Amino acid sequence: MTVPNLKAITAELNQRALAHMIGSLQDIRAELHHRRRAGRNIFNSATTDSKRAFHFGGRSELQFNIGWDDEDGKQFRHGVAFSFESSRSVQSPVEVLKPNVEPFNKFMRLHADLYGDMRMWHCKNGKQSPRYIPAPILDELVTEGVFVFLGKLQPRDRIDHEVILNDFDRLLELYKFTESGGKSQVTSLPVHNEFRPGFKPKASSAIATQVRKQWQVILRHNELQKELHRQLVSQFGNADVTAEFSNVGRTSVDVVVRQGNEYWFYEIKTADSARECLREALGQVLEYAFWPPGSRVVSRLIVVGEAAMDEDCEKYLQLLKKRFSLPVEYQRIIVE
Repeated sequence: MTVPNLKAITAELNQRALAHMIGSLQDIRAELHHRRRAGRNIFNSATTDSKRAFHFGGRSELQFNIGWDDEDGKQFRHGVAFSFESSRSVQSPVEVLKPNVEPFNKFMRLHADLYGDMRMWHCKNGKQSPRYIPAPILDELVTEGVFVFLGKLQPRDRIDHEVILNDFDRLLELYKFTESGGKSQVTSLPVHNEFRPGFKPKASSAIATQVRKQWQVILRHNELQKELHRQLVSQFGNADVTAEFSNVGRTSVDVVVRQGNEYWFYEIKTADSARECLREALGQVLEYAFWPPGSRVVSRLIVVGEAAMDEDCEKYLQLLKKRFSLPVEYQRIIVE
């Protein structure tokens, strides 16, 4: 199969961007950096080669990036990236980009759920990491030669330009916050939240690296999510179970069961005790279910963990139900 021409893709995106917020990127850049506008297009020939493209001026910024994500070009990526790779135009990328990482991380600590339907991954010494849930960039990755990416993948033969531009529109909030040094205000953006049954498997093993601890948590979470989805599908059927459900508040619920007009939200935690799982999950599931108020009928909130509940946990949940009428439950899951 012939790999589509990247310059043709960028030309199409530049044209379609006129109807999107991302079409004003160069105006936004000029205002943020107090410079003259560098043309109107997102991409141009100077920032596009046969494998990847980034927005014009993006070499020293958090860049809007597209390209082929593997050697044979089967997957097409789109999103934002930090490229700590040296080049003729930026010979000391870590020095140039490191100040931008701090506001990026601050935004992700506060608003990572805006991009719950996306994934992060990085490439170091020619080896690409597994994909993981959007999060702040670890210090170990802010080093020469590393490429850090946040976004999505599409099959090369089914590239949807509007999906790319809609995601770029959403990522503008992150870009503006990062490039303004954390001074820009986050505004509310619409989100597509159609219930789509299904499950997309994610990695459950990885080679140890400097980010071993974070990956171990992510990979264990993936295993638990896969098993929980399997169990619920066997109980309720494929049509009424979905994983990574994008909620109205741009959050991503681990697994959701649909029962008529009502929904059951399942939140998975990998903590060592049921008490810790409940502590970590309660704030999330309450926001998922009730923010914004009246957005959806959620009748059950189930925290899922590997640890067994003790008597104190059972009394705690009974108290929450009796005193506050909260439909919170705990479910143990065992994966061999």
